[in-house]
Amino acid sequence: MSGELVVIFHTPSEIEANVIQGLLETHGIRSAVLSDNSRTAFPLALNDQAWERRVAVNPDDADAALRIIESHRDVVEGGRVVPFGSELAPLERRIGYRFRDRGMLEHALTHRSRVHEDASGGVFDNESMEFLGDSVLGFVIAAMLFREFPQHNEGQKSKLKASLVSAAALARLGERLGLGDFLILGRGEEKTGGRRKHAIIADCYEALIAAIYLDGGIDPAEKFIGREFAALIDEAKRTGAAASFTEDWKSALQEYLQSGGRGLPVYRLAGEIGPDHRKSFVVEVMVGGEAVAKAEGRSKKEAAQAAARAALERLSA
Repeated sequence: MSGELVVIFHTPSEIEANVIQGLLETHGIRSAVLSDNSRTAFPLALNDQAWERRVAVNPDDADAALRIIESHRDVVEGGRVVPFGSELAPLERRIGYRFRDRGMLEHALTHRSRVHEDASGGVFDNESMEFLGDSVLGFVIAAMLFREFPQHNEGQKSKLKASLVSAAALARLGERLGLGDFLILGRGEEKTGGRRKHAIIADCYEALIAAIYLDGGIDPAEKFIGREFAALIDEAKRTGAAASFTEDWKSALQEYLQSGGRGLPVYRLAGEIGPDHRKSFVVEVMVGGEAVAKAEGRSKKEAAQAAARAALERLSA
């Protein structure tokens, strides 16, 4: 876009501005989202201030853009209803926390792909919040395990913690909240199914915890985590299996080893058993150059998961 632009829409919500921009684009009108915010080393507003977003278009398109906005006040592309100004209210109800600064929540939902496609310089991804959320989550879960499993030794608690905060477990919790529906993605990531990618949802879940902590302090963050993980803690009490709620034993083993400052596990095919039409595979897992466990499965993937489970049980015993 070139020349002077005309601002046709104001909002404190980045999501609302993106909705407007996408709506105009579907009608062939190019627009830009402008913001007073400037890039800083720590781009978080730790108070109730919200940076205003302004949607601007070329002067020749201004009248048409205004008509389009008025005629699509409640509906965006794909038929999803988004009441402007309250588009995040359903998510707040699901997590049981209402933000004083919804910009904090928007920040937690913003994937780096959105930043890479933004030319205004006023959009920031959630990676720093993910880092903080991981630490808050780890602290709260450790405290919960200390209270709920006083009879367990350090190794057993580490095993439980690694299973509870594994990427697979966080992705499932995020899916239960419907986080994918609220992600702020770039167009490329949107087209490749980013809303359903477990890695993105798990990262966003950690960023969400950070957002709650930054907006309200440790108490609401601890209450949210307590509610979310209560069923998993109860299941671990009943079954005694730290990772009974996740099938991703490889991730659980990797996180357990990393929590103890050990190297990454290495998997190798140790053998094949049976005829071609009924073949099974034996996979061995190595830690620090030492064979820790091996297991058999109908596929290499299944055998590796079983070997990781056996290794996790042996190392944490």
